[in-house]
Amino acid sequence: MAEEMELMTETQQDAYRSLVQLDGGRAADVAALGALSHAQAAGALQALLEAGLAVVEPGPDPVFRPLPPEVALGASLLRRQEALERGRRIMTDLHEQYRAASRQRSEQVAELVVGAEPLRRRLRQVQDLAGDELLWFCRANPVALASGENTAEFDALARGVVSRAVYEREPLLAPGVLDNVAEGIRRGQVARATQSLPVRMLIADRTTAVLSLIREPGDAAGPRAAVINNGELLHALVDLFDGHWETAVPIRVTGGGTDHPEGPAEAELYVLSLVVGGVPDKAIASQLGVSRRTVQRRLDRLMALAGVDSRAGLAYHAARRGWL
Repeated sequence: MAEEMELMTETQQDAYRSLVQLDGGRAADVAALGALSHAQAAGALQALLEAGLAVVEPGPDPVFRPLPPEVALGASLLRRQEALERGRRIMTDLHEQYRAASRQRSEQVAELVVGAEPLRRRLRQVQDLAGDELLWFCRANPVALASGENTAEFDALARGVVSRAVYEREPLLAPGVLDNVAEGIRRGQVARATQSLPVRMLIADRTTAVLSLIREPGDAAGPRAAVINNGELLHALVDLFDGHWETAVPIRVTGGGTDHPEGPAEAELYVLSLVVGGVPDKAIASQLGVSRRTVQRRLDRLMALAGVDSRAGLAYHAARRGWL
């Protein structure tokens, strides 16, 4: 598209100015006056000739003479102006089509996404577009992004987006998941645990929700999800998250602060948060790479600090003292 290119390059402009100053000259003359190489001057003069900005007197060492720029450049500028007008008309037409499609989309309650890879792309897009907040319900057996694969959340955290996640007890038992959860918390995610969750979902900025749908047996199309952008359903999902968040147990991790010699240690609070969240001692020990006895010792010390003799009493005391 010649209309979209520069009318003249800087080298061609230098060559034309030199020709005007010389009232005609050879490539060597133009090169010397314009501080150009011989090859640059020769190429620029040939371009001026083809653009109608110069004429040439043939010979072994041809002489180029300038022509008035109005005719050649005026026609080119006119073509560019016409191209710009066409571009403006096309842009206006496309903008109207986009607005009409946007209005139509806004009237739809949900968009259906089918297949693992399209769902992964949609989840990344929703996270990339988030400006304030990400809310997660994390259940067992993720259908699109396995634990540790969601780098888009780390990017969102890095740009200041708040991320809050409620983890169901079952996925916390899977190998490596606690390490991934701890890494997310250290990067800024605020995590809580609960016994069970009703759905798997992501809500971005409280304006868009990605809700995992039940997959029918024998469905070869892959996982399905609904992307919900408005309506009462979206408000209900936001309320659903807020309700579970209030009753879930905060997950504490090591490496987030300094232990107080007379208070609970980070490692002890990490174990406590998992126990209160419903994770069995055996699973905690396996995930942390310690013995069940070590888990019990940490809990025993917390009970001693709290002055209670049961885990139920410890949970009550921890909530009252703000340990979790």
